[in-house]
Amino acid sequence: MPAAPELPMLAIRDDLQASDLAPKIQRLWELSGPKILSIEETSPPGSGAPVYTVAGRYTARGWTEWTQGFQYGSAILQYDATGDERFLELGRERTRAVMAPHLTHFGVHDHGFNNVSTYGNLRRLILEGRLPRKSWELAFYELALKLSGAVQARRWTKLPEGGFVHSFNGPHSLFADTIRSLRSLAVAHMLGHVLMDEGDQRVSLLGRLVEHARTTARYAVYYGEGRDAWDVRGRVAHESLFDVTDGSYRCPATQQGYSPFTTWTRGLAWIVCGYAELLEFLEALGDEELRPWGGRGELTRVMRAAAEASSDFFIDNTPSDGIPYWDTGAPGLGRLGDYLSRPADPLNDAEPVDSSAAAITAQGLLRLGRYLEGIGEAARGRRYWQAGLSVSDALFGEPYLGSDPGHQGLLLHSIYHRPNGWDHVPEGSRIPRGEACMWGDYHARELALLIQRAGGGGIHPTFFGPPRARDSAA
Repeated sequence: MPAAPELPMLAIRDDLQASDLAPKIQRLWELSGPKILSIEETSPPGSGAPVYTVAGRYTARGWTEWTQGFQYGSAILQYDATGDERFLELGRERTRAVMAPHLTHFGVHDHGFNNVSTYGNLRRLILEGRLPRKSWELAFYELALKLSGAVQARRWTKLPEGGFVHSFNGPHSLFADTIRSLRSLAVAHMLGHVLMDEGDQRVSLLGRLVEHARTTARYAVYYGEGRDAWDVRGRVAHESLFDVTDGSYRCPATQQGYSPFTTWTRGLAWIVCGYAELLEFLEALGDEELRPWGGRGELTRVMRAAAEASSDFFIDNTPSDGIPYWDTGAPGLGRLGDYLSRPADPLNDAEPVDSSAAAITAQGLLRLGRYLEGIGEAARGRRYWQAGLSVSDALFGEPYLGSDPGHQGLLLHSIYHRPNGWDHVPEGSRIPRGEACMWGDYHARELALLIQRAGGGGIHPTFFGPPRARDSAA
């Protein structure tokens, strides 16, 4: 693997302000609404959750339906940003009628994706005063979130030191993705819930969240020192494998990346965004809550190290506009020459870019920057904040924003599963291009909402709601 460059490759624009992106964000919401309605017509309940587009139309794969929450969560975000009540009613009704099976799905590690994007967003809007505070409705969402957090926490592999929420591959498998799905455990803990396990054992959801976050930081993220001295700081392994007989770590692996020893950029994105959100979450908890699990100082150190290392790796190993190729070690990148010194080229004929990874990472960079500024490290925080704005500025323009009304995708040039060959390759091309995915579109909307509120002086949105999110009207 080539050594990381000495200077950042992402061209960070220090002059950008959140309000500067307002025209692009307004255009995004104008394009977004009709696409949500179009997807509802072609992917109604019972037809399978839309996953990615093929020639501009969303299609399903029938595998755990892990993108359903992004479909209906997008409608809720559309209402949040625009006030158009058609989308509130769509998101609220589909959450009520369709999402219940996801609450009790014991076979997936994606509870934070499906359930916090729907029940969680609706709860957040109530707590922010954006929806009427009806006690029965808030209680309904909170009961759902308690259930989701406990079910997610039950999917547990115990290690000699800690443990982790294992992936749908089995108890031996830790995915980088799951760090952001911990939001289901976080919300359920804030609501005072616990997992009741065998022998009437009370299991702390915060404890399992912390242990999973530590395990991921230890094995999935590399730091270029100690055990990782041979590797590059901030690199991320998509999957970590363990021997379930004794809990020992075996090796890195990957499902959707090129190899265990390169970085699949969407896995990197989940790490950047997930740890940044967890740092915000820690700030919302009291010292007494954190003391049994190592205390605020130690937990902050672990999560901040992972967040900063992965963010720095992204900045150092991404083209100048902040749109990454799908894997930092993809074999065709060598044919692109000095590709890091110029904007990404989604129309090249060697390797596809992944705009969804950019959208997820940009949000993480913004959250990390805001967090650091809030604890008195303004200069360092500003670097990440400006990096997040710089990536967003590129994403919300051509050729990534889907302006064609006949195309259901909002964020173009994303990748789902390159090794399996699931992505659509248009005629005349050698690589996938021009298509969208449901998580990319959702996170583009989530990113746009965050920046819109920052530019307009609104409440900073977090998955757990405003500061008093632990209060319930139930």
